[in-house]
Amino acid sequence: PLIVSHMFVFYFGIMADLTPPVALAAFAASSIAKEPGLKIGMKAVQIAIAGFVVPYMAVYDPAIMLQGNPSVMAVAYVLFKAVLAICLWGGAAIGYFWVPLNPLERLLAAAAAASLVVALPLTDQVGFALAACFVAVHWLKSRRQQTCRSV
Repeated sequence: PLIVSHMFVFYFGIMADLTPPVALAAFAASSIAKEPGLKIGMKAVQIAIAGFVVPYMAVYDPAIMLQGNPSVMAVAYVLFKAVLAICLWGGAAIGYFWVPLNPLERLLAAAAAASLVVALPLTDQVGFALAACFVAVHWLKSRRQQTCRSV
């Protein structure tokens, strides 16, 4: 739908305040923090990267913007998928979920998030399977680290 394409452009116009080369908010914060603008801008990208999931999901599945007369279940499904993808993408970008992530866990989280964003016939199942693997492995790792600390 036309509104989705307009919102895609609008969303990225808003995100330009956070991300270089424009990064008005980041450069304003850098002068307050007395740090280099590029350093603050790159940290802003790292923090905001999970937000880039939303416009692509809106393009692939307009039900997230309530377009195309979707059912309540379709909207709930795509919202669940979007929240899961945002959490996974954010964890992969920052390098922390419950405990710090190793590079393999970051790659697994990013692959799961990317699979959930892309709207091909098999990618949802692959994304949910990868997300379940990531959460299970990471939860076991965090439990193991907690028991090691308490002993």
